Amino acid sequence: MNSNWQDHLINAGAVYENQQVIHYGHPEQERLAAASQTVLCDLSHLGLIAASGEESQAFLQGQLTNDLRKINPGQAQYNSYCSPKGRMLANFMLWQSDGDYFMQLSPDLQESIQKRLSMFVMRSKVKLRDARGEWVRLGIAGPDAEALVQEIVGTLPQGAMAATRSDQASAIRLQQNRFELIVALEHAPALWDSLRSRSTPVGVQVWQWLEIESGIPTLTTATQEHFVPQMVNFEAIGGVSFQKGCYPGQEIVARTQYLGKLKRRMYLAHLSADTTPSAGDELFSSDMEEQSSGMIVNAEASPEGGYDLLAVIQMSSVEAGAIHWKSLDGPQLQLRPLPYTV
Repeated sequence: MNSNWQDHLINAGAVYENQQVIHYGHPEQERLAAASQTVLCDLSHLGLIAASGEESQAFLQGQLTNDLRKINPGQAQYNSYCSPKGRMLANFMLWQSDGDYFMQLSPDLQESIQKRLSMFVMRSKVKLRDARGEWVRLGIAGPDAEALVQEIVGTLPQGAMAATRSDQASAIRLQQNRFELIVALEHAPALWDSLRSRSTPVGVQVWQWLEIESGIPTLTTATQEHFVPQMVNFEAIGGVSFQKGCYPGQEIVARTQYLGKLKRRMYLAHLSADTTPSAGDELFSSDMEEQSSGMIVNAEASPEGGYDLLAVIQMSSVEAGAIHWKSLDGPQLQLRPLPYTV
């Protein structure tokens, strides 16, 4: 992270832990604000890999699950990178700016994914770089988000993952009232101060809770290589193309789609527990006896108490009855409807 930007946030009350803002002095109030008010979050902790060069689109097209030909400065997309066995190594939000492609992912996966992609560049006219320090990235969500973003970029991005740009920033619409702003370093402090006067700054866990509520998974080292894209509903949120051609794991991903072999899906759930659930925690159900019937993908504290989470669960176990955390005697998950159809 740029040191000047970090100093600006510290002066604004930011409390850092593990290179990310965890709160601004009032974590419980920030969590409550996210449920009904407009909130502002620094996303500079997220990994960011840039691909540049005249063959960067063709190179990434042959590596990732989605169709990069549909990306342009006005349209971003969700995307993912799979092993040859079709298991997800990472997922991204991917956008284009000034001819470069930017892949935003979990920070704990950036180094390994960048290194792995670099192994396949070979003679292609492509350069991969760590772009985390090139921009300030801000998340803004809530009832006033549209109005605030419109003031910054002029013309609002209209559809999901649509993007618009002004001299100050680019804006990507994630959902109806949730946006990401990509801001030049020199504009970031003044823009932050303006937005902060009309919204509540929150830590990264609050933003991740909003991602969970939206049904958007974030893969980490704890869940790497556990899921094919459809298990985390990636085709439902537009993260997979079935017409684009070959990429690592493509045959398995396509077979899963067309032969109906999917046995696990990602669900949204609430958990009342005394300790914090974590990505990678196993779930159990009576129909599977001692065998795990699922895994938590992401979990964060809920404004209403307890924890909200995304979990990949055996569909037959969901139909059979109760799903429990960590053991058959553990707390029971309360399944909730996702905001999209799978």
